[in-house]
Amino acid sequence: MRYQSDDLRAAAAAGTITSDQLEALLAFLATRAPAQPVSAPKFDVVHVLWYMGALIVISAMGLFSTLAFSTMGGSALAATALVYAALFGAAGHYLWTVRKLRTPGGLLIAIAVSMIPLAVYGVQDTYGVWSSFGKPGTVRDFYVWVKGSWIFMEIATIAGAMIALRFYRFPFIVFIMAVALWFLSMDIVPWITGAPIGSWETSRRVSVGFGLGIIVAAIIVNLRQRSGDFAFWLYVFGVMTFWGGITATSNGTAIDKALYCAMNVGFLLLAACLARRVFAIFGTTGIAIYLGDLADKAFKDSMLFPFALSLIGIGIIALGLYYHRHQDSIRAWTERHLPEAMKRLRPANAPR
Repeated sequence: MRYQSDDLRAAAAAGTITSDQLEALLAFLATRAPAQPVSAPKFDVVHVLWYMGALIVISAMGLFSTLAFSTMGGSALAATALVYAALFGAAGHYLWTVRKLRTPGGLLIAIAVSMIPLAVYGVQDTYGVWSSFGKPGTVRDFYVWVKGSWIFMEIATIAGAMIALRFYRFPFIVFIMAVALWFLSMDIVPWITGAPIGSWETSRRVSVGFGLGIIVAAIIVNLRQRSGDFAFWLYVFGVMTFWGGITATSNGTAIDKALYCAMNVGFLLLAACLARRVFAIFGTTGIAIYLGDLADKAFKDSMLFPFALSLIGIGIIALGLYYHRHQDSIRAWTERHLPEAMKRLRPANAPR
């Protein structure tokens, strides 16, 4: 919380502090060096362009790399990744430390970290250091197929992200680490089952357990962070992995589906208590899935089925409108009744 001299003078006028204390405070504050402005992430054209550019570079070197790119060979791929990492890392360090432009500097550091999978792939391809599951395919397949041989790339990326966070406290770096954790939760299944691909049920259960673990990690990070929302991306991928594993359950009983709906209602309550919209997004989606399943059972092979689904959609929109109209009173009620332990789990910039 920042104060101005006018605030101190108003406090003196109100009798909260004496005139002598006012003069002493003003003299002390005059000797302090002005705080360096920090370009905090926000939603405007400049920041959107910065993030878009970073995502394009990351995608170009991974998801959208062509087959011709993979024919360069392991040594060339590793060298390309290291050159990219060095250039983007140096530029990011300059913007971060010299120019004090934390957002573009942090994004360039994140790009450097995202080069780790490509570098590890190149080293493994050069020396044939693959697991018992064999060479997994091209670099692009890393973002598409589940394969046990990918875990070395993921572990290296997680380690690199943690090292980068040690020197550059930029939340988007956690995004790179969260993606690697999410991939690891899937690619570790072949190691557990011993099969090249693994089983769907085992993958689902690992996804649920892994997602729950990431949510717990997000809570711990949330409690320890001093500035910036480093828990955001952990919450996103933790909830997505946990919720996805639960949602993928097939042939559940009516009680199982009712419990699933109750879980999603609980997500909405968590969204209100923790000021984390990710819980609201997946909770609302889960409730819509549950209601859609009920509509399918009640109106199967009926002309009323599309109208039933439409009513569900209209109901969800109406719920959103109701919350929008009464969000201040709902937020005030939550603030009054929320335990202090729960308040500490909310992000620092959460509405009060």
